[in-house]
Amino acid sequence: MIRLKLRIGQWLANVTRRLHNNFYIYLAALLTVFVLLDAGLFHVGENMRQKAFDFMVRSRVLAPAPDKDIVIVDVNEASLAAMAKEYGRWPWPRQVFGEFLENIEAQHPKAVIFDILFSDADVYNPDSDAYFNDVISGTDNTFFPFLRLPESSDKLSQVKPNMIAGISESQPSQGDMQATIAVVLPHFDAALNSGRLGTHNIYPDKDGIVREYQLYQDAYGWRLPSLPMTVAGKLGYTLPPDQNILLNWRGMPFSYQYVSFSDVMQDMGSKDKKRPQNEFTDKIVIIGSTAPSLFDLKATAMAKAHPGVEILATAIDNVKHQDYLKVWRGAIPYILISLLLIWLTTLAFYLNADRDRFNKVFSFSQIGLLVLSYIGINLSNFYLDFTGPITWALFYFSIAKIYALATDRALQRWLAYGVKEGASDTHVMIMPILIESDEPLGDSIMKKLKRQIELTSRTPSSVDILKGVQSGIWGLFGELTVVSWTFAEGRQEYASEAHMDAERIAKALPSMIASLDLPGKPQAVHTVYENRLDGRAPLGRQWRSAFAAALLQLEAIKPDATPVQADTPTPSPEL
Repeated sequence: MIRLKLRIGQWLANVTRRLHNNFYIYLAALLTVFVLLDAGLFHVGENMRQKAFDFMVRSRVLAPAPDKDIVIVDVNEASLAAMAKEYGRWPWPRQVFGEFLENIEAQHPKAVIFDILFSDADVYNPDSDAYFNDVISGTDNTFFPFLRLPESSDKLSQVKPNMIAGISESQPSQGDMQATIAVVLPHFDAALNSGRLGTHNIYPDKDGIVREYQLYQDAYGWRLPSLPMTVAGKLGYTLPPDQNILLNWRGMPFSYQYVSFSDVMQDMGSKDKKRPQNEFTDKIVIIGSTAPSLFDLKATAMAKAHPGVEILATAIDNVKHQDYLKVWRGAIPYILISLLLIWLTTLAFYLNADRDRFNKVFSFSQIGLLVLSYIGINLSNFYLDFTGPITWALFYFSIAKIYALATDRALQRWLAYGVKEGASDTHVMIMPILIESDEPLGDSIMKKLKRQIELTSRTPSSVDILKGVQSGIWGLFGELTVVSWTFAEGRQEYASEAHMDAERIAKALPSMIASLDLPGKPQAVHTVYENRLDGRAPLGRQWRSAFAAALLQLEAIKPDATPVQADTPTPSPEL
């Protein structure tokens, strides 16, 4: 097992010597290919965006308030139970809705929107249907839905787009007059001829979550408006230019003003009115159902079971106030931001940036982007999507960090490979560096010096700082920098690399000292001490002896001599 580890370490060291920092560029190039493939084929980043979007929208502190002029008349479970005594089970006779509409119109609402599809005739109550149709014909503010069926059924339909009032051509003279569309229309002529029709289809994303509302559909050159679009057009609201809007949720389900259908209906038929008689004046009244038994519940970013009628209310609210969410999304922004983060991280690794500092900068930058995205969706209608790019940057950073740590360990052992167990053939070279300055050096200066030495060194070496915080005699060793190399005895290529590295550091010392901005005229004193370690004897004692000998050799050098030039390494007597 030990031999296997040594061989793996030696292989990694050899690979590292050949690749050097080019590995980081190769890794970035590989991830660039992955990002392009993901943007075009796999869409993993898009899925991450959706999950992050759901979390941030659901966790907002400053969510917009629902419009107080939108009221939902709810056919809830309580209404179904209360009305069953007189009208039986759902669906109720259309007379019920005729009476309800007739009474509510007396309060002059701005709009009455049915989120109920009256698709078939009530064969058992034709008079009830006729009554409801007459009430509809006397209104000019009622809106009714129709259902758009899958396009695959269009050829089976006999309904042509120009047969539906309110449907126009997408472009003038571009509509196919012979085309047919598969739709389920309201049964009542008054609703069909009013031109106040719109689809109430809700289309979830691929993961089954509703996040957007489709305002219109184009089919065969014809434009099929949705209920929110038709309502907005009739009430004079500005229509959004986009086909789909990203819903700006007003909160969790039941955030809007709800009233129970049976309670309102009962009060309408009562002589002793308890509800305000202007309750619906100038209101947008939406009649729908939240009863689970009527199956109009959808999964949204806010909840697993969101009433369809409230999704419709949210879409109308968004269109009215023009505050639907906008997000800079699509393949190009996703690619650009991802590659920017990946290659900035690559640059830091390639240039050997200070790892401790870079770790902090990277962590805070990624957190900062998420915070910026969260703040944006709280204070504005814009969602800044950084989820996918941040994930790619974290993926790159993790691999690069592992590689950097692994290669560091491998390189630290590189010069010692080839040493036979129990043989006295390990060579040590110690380079103590002392800076003579008018003022004591602080920890920050010593760390900066250490980092500069590490960047200057091109071979595996150990750079250690003895801080002046020890008590007693050990305090005398404070502010001393020690660079050490170990390599196999008799391996000339290892020895040559280590000696050239020591000379390289020595030549760079003047510029290093100048960059420290120390007062006065600081000087660097250094020496190079070499010896051999006996693998059969305790290594701790030998290292202490070598360190002591290196310090004695350093003390023999006068500060006013040429201290910043490299000494000619001369082997000292064996320990």
